[in-house]
Amino acid sequence: MSDEKPAAVRALDIAPRAKPSTYPEPFFSRMAGREKRQLGDVFGLTNFGVNLTRLKPGGESALLHRHTRQDEFVYILEGTPTLVTEDGETPMAPGMCAGFPAEGAAHQLVNRTAADVLYLEIGDRTPGDAASYPRDDIQADLGPDGQWLFTHKDGRPY
Repeated sequence: MSDEKPAAVRALDIAPRAKPSTYPEPFFSRMAGREKRQLGDVFGLTNFGVNLTRLKPGGESALLHRHTRQDEFVYILEGTPTLVTEDGETPMAPGMCAGFPAEGAAHQLVNRTAADVLYLEIGDRTPGDAASYPRDDIQADLGPDGQWLFTHKDGRPY
């Protein structure tokens, strides 16, 4: 059966997402150092997503952001990224984790080292989610089709 889901896979055998970001320019190019493998999709998960994400040196996980409805969680597997929030910065290392409740502090991971960072990111897929970006002129709304619609903060489309 062609749509049968595997029982188990080796995470690094999952092909990286073809497009590194859904952000419009000038933000899209900032995600060039990020590679996501959408592990949850392989198993047909619909309530939450799981990504194995690699940040190359200089890479960013996302723009500094917060969600209105989605909770997020990251677990560091390799490397030493910096967790950036509105409240400051926290160095992270393998075995460390961080969680971000909806409407909580804006956050992102950045890789300021010469080695790759590898981490798991887990987030729910709550309908009606939106994201705000305190440092950039962009906002996002999750459409009913599951796709993000990006606009400037004044509502103009990108």
